Amino acid sequence: MTLVLYKSRDQGRLGRMSGWVRANFFAGVASGLTTILLSLVALAVLTRFLDWSVLNAVWTAPPGDSSPCRAVHDGACWALVGEKYRFMLFATYPYEAQWRPATACVLLIGLYVISAIPACWRRGLLLVWVAGLVAVAVLMWGGVAGLSFVPQDKWGGLPVTLLLSTFGILAAFPAGILVALGRQATALPAIRIMCIGYIELIRGVPLVSLLFMASFVFPLFLPQGIDIDKLLRAQLALILFSAAYIAEVVRGGLQSVPSGQVEGAMALGLRYWRIQMLIILPQALRNALPPLVSTAISIFKSTSLVLVVGIFDLLSSGKASIVDPAWQGFGLEMFITISLIYFIFCFSMSRYSKYIERRLV
Repeated sequence: MTLVLYKSRDQGRLGRMSGWVRANFFAGVASGLTTILLSLVALAVLTRFLDWSVLNAVWTAPPGDSSPCRAVHDGACWALVGEKYRFMLFATYPYEAQWRPATACVLLIGLYVISAIPACWRRGLLLVWVAGLVAVAVLMWGGVAGLSFVPQDKWGGLPVTLLLSTFGILAAFPAGILVALGRQATALPAIRIMCIGYIELIRGVPLVSLLFMASFVFPLFLPQGIDIDKLLRAQLALILFSAAYIAEVVRGGLQSVPSGQVEGAMALGLRYWRIQMLIILPQALRNALPPLVSTAISIFKSTSLVLVVGIFDLLSSGKASIVDPAWQGFGLEMFITISLIYFIFCFSMSRYSKYIERRLV
């Protein structure tokens, strides 16, 4: 009797699946032909890619010797990644101390994971972040606890990308909320005009121009003898740029909340900030969650533009690693590896936003 029941369930599941396939891919003659044509093209591309990337690939080679790769004309040279991965990930950071940026990356990723778990959303999480970022700073700079000092111009690769993204998102998010609230503040016209001017000015120029101004123009206005770190200047430009876009996303969320809720809260005697913190912002941020995640992903990918001011992020380090004459001509393998790293982070953020959306429903 149990066997019959299981068989009936399996048949029902297969029936629903075949029905879904017929409805979505073979609903008519044109739909069926399109599905078959695209499947054949995808199969041909996938087969060719597997031949190049796996079956005919060269996985190892003697140090500094690319002759095994050059002997194979239709296969990938993953030996390049095996030899240059440390430069790609950590750039010019001292070779014997590269365990420090590696540990810093693990700490940062660990902070992301902890922050993504709803059970950890407590006040103590802020202290964990502060302790984690202090540990990351100590590891990267050194100069204490017996660690040798490493100046910022030696940093590069994945740690720089993660640091720019982390501080960019952490600082731009509250700044964007304040700017969005300022733009909505009709009772404070001066604040509203300043916020509108800031948003329109920042959104009217590309990020590259902001990075140039922060790196080369901003130091001209500093008093003599005062210099701000190049990475910090790029970080400020990224925060200013991201905050303007986050402000517009949050403003869209604010406008989605019915104005009657504000009037009702004021009738109950609540003040402005309590209304925003307890009633308006929770709803606005929930409604604006998908575009906020898209903006966070954009910030993460925009860090690759810091190359124009001489900072080596992950992409820049990867490009620099294939300048070696011995490995020239195999850049595609390096770019695929870097793209995979970017994809893992961006896809993780995207899937996590889906989880949060389902949780908030």
